[in-house]
Amino acid sequence: MRQFVVVGHEAPTTPDFPLDDLAGGAGRLDLLCRCVGAALFLSHGIREDARVHLVLQDECTVSFDGATLRNARPDERTLAGLVRSALDAAEDAVGHRPVESSPGVTVATRGLDATLADVARRRTVVHLHEDGDPLPATDPPADPVFVLSDHRDFTADEMALLDDAADRRVSLGPRPIHADHATAVAHNYLDTAGYDPDSY
Repeated sequence: MRQFVVVGHEAPTTPDFPLDDLAGGAGRLDLLCRCVGAALFLSHGIREDARVHLVLQDECTVSFDGATLRNARPDERTLAGLVRSALDAAEDAVGHRPVESSPGVTVATRGLDATLADVARRRTVVHLHEDGDPLPATDPPADPVFVLSDHRDFTADEMALLDDAADRRVSLGPRPIHADHATAVAHNYLDTAGYDPDSY
C-alpha cells in the first residue's frame, strides 16, 4: 500500500466553495485535487494500492481509496466535487471516526497529528522536503506514507510533528517542484524499484 498525506493550509473546510475558481476562491484546492489525481490515476486505470489523505487546515481530513473509489475522473472539477460532498457529510462524523460520503471517499474531523497516527502504524513515514536525503540514495520503502505540503511551507508546529513522526526526510531533487509532481515522482520511484533498470 502507498499512501500520501497532503497538508492543505488554506483549503476549505466547508462545502460552500466555487467549483469554477478552485485556485483563487477555494484555497488552492486545485493543487490538492491534482495531488489526488497523481496519486490514484494511471493512463488507463487506477492504482488500487494507493490512498491519499487531504488534511484541510488541520481541521478535517478527506481520504480517497483507490481500491474502492467510484464515480471519479482525474480532472480537478470532478475531484473537487467529491471533496465538496465529503465536507457536506462531515457534520455526520463523530469524533475521529470517518464517514463515507461516496464510494472510496471518506471524511473525518481530525487534523495532521491524528491522521498520521491513524495511517502510519507499522508503515514507513517519509517526509518529502527539499532539505532531505536525496531520493536515489534511499531504499524504496515497502509500505510508505509520504507526507507533503501544498503551495505553502510546513509550519513550525507541523515540522516539529514530522520530526517526531517521520522515519525519513527525503528530497526528490535539487529544485522544489509542485506537490502533484512530487506525488508522481514518488510513485515512479516505487514503480521502478528505486530507478532500477531491471524493474522495467
